[in-house]
Amino acid sequence: MLFAFVCNDKPGSLQVRMDTRPEHVAFLTKLNEAGTLKFAGPFLDAEGKPNGSLVVVEAEDAAAAAAISAADPYAKAGLFASVDVRPWTWTFNNPANA
Repeated sequence: MLFAFVCNDKPGSLQVRMDTRPEHVAFLTKLNEAGTLKFAGPFLDAEGKPNGSLVVVEAEDAAAAAAISAADPYAKAGLFASVDVRPWTWTFNNPANA
């Protein structure tokens, strides 16, 4: 089952994001290599600066998805003001259905 993580950064936390980015990218790379990560990328503010994240993973259930989200270095660094982990269905442009 797919789960979407909708993550909103704490205000004024861009430096935390930038400092933690290498570990975050390494974490996502491992998930990608394992076939767990489906896609990911930052949300941007009006000035084009990252201020949140959208991450979609495949996990057995909500508890497994929540564990993946909590293991993200951004989450461990306290970057996020909120994280919403929601079941999600990839309906359009899913490469698995191509």
